Amino acid sequence: MNQATVKERRTLTGRIVSDKMQKTVTVLVERRVKHAVIGKILTRTQKYHAHVEGDEAKTGDVVMIEECAPISKTKAWRVIQILEKGRAI
Repeated sequence: MNQATVKERRTLTGRIVSDKMQKTVTVLVERRVKHAVIGKILTRTQKYHAHVEGDEAKTGDVVMIEECAPISKTKAWRVIQILEKGRAI
């Protein structure tokens, strides 16, 4: 397959808020949008379940996730990179 036919996958950056499941983390993605009428900047959040191999990703880490084929009922994203480690409390 040549490079021109490979489709670019959607990627998002967010913070891990839960790592209690096996091989799955919950990633909170925040985006800032401007209200159509008022003009105020609002923060919109969305949670995604993402697949992760091993135990390298922990709660508080900032990660990059990419869209993939559905792995389970609620999981269609995969962690591709840990951008920043969360500090231990």
